[in-house]
Amino acid sequence: MSGHSKWATIKHKKGIADAKRGQKFTKLIKEISVAAKMGGSDPESNARLRTAMLKARADNMPKDNIERAIKKGAGEMDGSVYYELTYEGYAPGGVALIIDTLTDNKNRTAADVRSTLTKLGGSLGTSGSVAYMFQTKGIITYDGEQYTEDQILESALELGAEDISSSSGVIEVVTDPSDFNTVLEGMQGAGFSESSAEVSKIADTTVSLDDEKIRKVLKIIERLEELDDVQQVSSNLDIPDDFNDEEE
Repeated sequence: MSGHSKWATIKHKKGIADAKRGQKFTKLIKEISVAAKMGGSDPESNARLRTAMLKARADNMPKDNIERAIKKGAGEMDGSVYYELTYEGYAPGGVALIIDTLTDNKNRTAADVRSTLTKLGGSLGTSGSVAYMFQTKGIITYDGEQYTEDQILESALELGAEDISSSSGVIEVVTDPSDFNTVLEGMQGAGFSESSAEVSKIADTTVSLDDEKIRKVLKIIERLEELDDVQQVSSNLDIPDDFNDEEE
């Protein structure tokens, strides 16, 4: 599981974790709208909507934006119809990728994902070609300079977390997807402020590469995440503690 926190650290270090605030809000608005469309506008009875709202609040999205996105999704306001599409593919070195998207134009998204992969040495796979390598988990991260692993461990396990680990100054809490909201809200109630919180696909086993190939894979992930329709990219890339993200 620790590979995920390393990737979170790299993203933070490189400043590429949705660096454009507007772009991040656009993706969160889509997620809120789709959640409201699928499960209704009441977050108490719609866990997916509650999760999306928690993420939006964590990123300081204005309340009005959140409420408008819910109304659009619930059909109370005119808005785009979004489709959930998942693409599977490969990056250099045989690294598996799962690309989750929300789009109002399926053809555009397919073309953008394929083009991005091909240009950077990757390829699109068939449905099911890599999905079996991943499990869906809730991932909540905390700043290791702000909290100790023991502080997080005690509270998170009590709330039902599956695993806690730390790497490169990031403390990572792993939950079953069904327990994600309970653990996140419980940790917030206990006074802990998370650095990030999301339900992600985590690889069962990881692929080790040399630094040059790791940089190539990270570049593909970065470019994919910059696409407006891409919500999340998961990979089975292992990033060692001594990885140097600067080209020599």
